[in-house]
Amino acid sequence: MPKISASDGTQLYYEEIGTGTPVVFVHEFAGDYRTWEQQMRYFARSHRCVTYSQRGYPPSDVPEEPARYGQDIARTDVIALMDALGIDRAHVVGHSMGAYTALHVGINAPGRCISVVAAGCGWGSSPDVRKREEMKALAAEVGKMFAEEGIAAAAAKYADAPMRQPQKNKDPRGYAEFARLLADHSAEGHAHTMLNLQLKRPTLWEMEAALKKFSVPLLIIVGDEDEPCIEGSVFLKRTAPTAGLLVIPRSGHNVPTEEPAMFNAALADLFTSAEAGRWLAHKPH
Repeated sequence: MPKISASDGTQLYYEEIGTGTPVVFVHEFAGDYRTWEQQMRYFARSHRCVTYSQRGYPPSDVPEEPARYGQDIARTDVIALMDALGIDRAHVVGHSMGAYTALHVGINAPGRCISVVAAGCGWGSSPDVRKREEMKALAAEVGKMFAEEGIAAAAAKYADAPMRQPQKNKDPRGYAEFARLLADHSAEGHAHTMLNLQLKRPTLWEMEAALKKFSVPLLIIVGDEDEPCIEGSVFLKRTAPTAGLLVIPRSGHNVPTEEPAMFNAALADLFTSAEAGRWLAHKPH
């Protein structure tokens, strides 16, 4: 199994296919390296595509120490992966939890990014303090659920969340695959990730000053039935000067697999524009 070493020695499993301009895919909390299969197959025709499982997600290592999880660590893991594979610059495509990480890569290492995609981004973020506290409480409950109930029971509950229902109803075969892959994960890894990364990461509103200086071509994608992420996606569009926003109709949180044709077409347009230096061509000098 191909693996690279993160800065603290954690082994991260990855797969790559194709040649050309690199694309690095960063999965969501309920995903892993396999989440991006429909993107890997499509973009490998024209790009060098890399997918990996984050720490806490087998076949990558599942560290036991809570301190080895966090938003800054997730960001540096992406850079470590690129360094190990000899990738100087890449399109960094993130979904949900991975979208937050992609944004942090774009903020802290813009020179390593050709473009950034933030899909289904915003869970846990709100300008309302009360709502933010409610989301933190929910994150703590989710972390506890995975720690105490085991992966099978916790995964079944998590997969059936409201924002997953659109895919469940219109694409039951795809939803069943999503739920099955989630049940393959590590309960310990999920608990650590939720309690030490998602629960403690800054909200989009707390990132406002940095987002106003965002310099990398940025595409935001959100399903119009992904209620926890709509407000944050609109905030990103209004805040980051390089941002474009795509709202996919009648779609929930699982946009890369729920609507892969629209998702891939949007990425293809972004990649072409960003590589040609034309993403902001409509703006006056």
